[in-house]
Amino acid sequence: MQEELNQFERNKVWELVQTPTHQNVIGTKWVFRNKMNEEEEGIDFDETFAHVARLEAIRMFLAYVAHKNFIVYQMDVKRFEEKTLGDKVYKLKKALYGLKQAPRAWYDTLSQFLTENGFTKGKVDRTLFRIQDGKSILLVQIYVDDIIFGSTNKELCDKFSNLMQSKFEMSMMGELTFFLGLQVKQLKDGTFISQTKYTKELMKKFGMEEKSSVKILMNTSTKKYMDADGKAIDQTRYRALIGSLLYLTASMPDITFAVGVCARFQSAPKKSHMTAAKRILRYLKGCQEVGLWYPKEGGFKLVGYADSDYAGCRVDRKSTSGTCQMLRNRLVSWFNKKQNSITTSTAEAEYIAASSCYAQVLWMAAALLLLLTCSSFLDLITKPSNNLRLVRP
Repeated sequence: MQEELNQFERNKVWELVQTPTHQNVIGTKWVFRNKMNEEEEGIDFDETFAHVARLEAIRMFLAYVAHKNFIVYQMDVKRFEEKTLGDKVYKLKKALYGLKQAPRAWYDTLSQFLTENGFTKGKVDRTLFRIQDGKSILLVQIYVDDIIFGSTNKELCDKFSNLMQSKFEMSMMGELTFFLGLQVKQLKDGTFISQTKYTKELMKKFGMEEKSSVKILMNTSTKKYMDADGKAIDQTRYRALIGSLLYLTASMPDITFAVGVCARFQSAPKKSHMTAAKRILRYLKGCQEVGLWYPKEGGFKLVGYADSDYAGCRVDRKSTSGTCQMLRNRLVSWFNKKQNSITTSTAEAEYIAASSCYAQVLWMAAALLLLLTCSSFLDLITKPSNNLRLVRP
């Protein structure tokens, strides 16, 4: 690491300066390699795809560990720190890029290490690992170089931590409180997930701090359209707002449909579209502390719901599918998506929505098999009608 830092100084990648008082200091993650030419596929690397946990897989993990009263911990790849520089920081003068295949190489290395030490890898969710020690189990969920793990047996967690630190330069970050932008509160009677901090930052970024809040996201009778004669606005700012709102749907399913509608007009946004998007911000202002609650008590039955709005899009007359999946009273998965084809009846639109919901339920059931040993989830795959309820609200 020190040799790499010396190389940066020789190449004048950055210069050491006093910490600025009116600017934020940005942390870094480095993957080091000296390159003379751009990497070429087939010569410098082959495969670059790396398995990454889906957000619904993370929520299922958190719902399950809350149900089983696990304590979840977080571990991260250790960062290099130069402790002799005092309050100085590096001022970046050149851009640094990592290897294209670095995430895949890391996943392969970590996956092989875990399986060699007795862990079972999920067949559907390839980022979930499980090991059993007597009556206790340890679950490990990875997202690139971020690792969360939990067990009812604290000793098992300590063994895993020591195992990882014996092979890799890892740092324990204590009990899980923040992961992939989600704030996680582990309480005695359950787990609460929110994005309160991010929501407040969003209000400040888009100047909504002094605006009044509203209780309704979008008038259901309002049909959004292209508004060709409307006043054009800054595309970059509109897209930034939509991207920020899409990120918030990770813990706020109530805004998913409204954000999806606004996202359809990113190619040529008008003032009316920005007004609708900012109304979502005003709605969020009144519910910044809202999130997902995964209680400890209660069953763990998988239930799916599906619905559609027939020919709801005024632009192309396509319908929109909406589904959600719950583990008893724990909402872990949801989405709304405009259907690919124009349906000719409400029944057809409903069937398309139901099939999308059913496909997600089957994926979730297969992923949960690694967590559960009860036969109900096995029955869910072979006899779905016995356990799966597709209900139109």
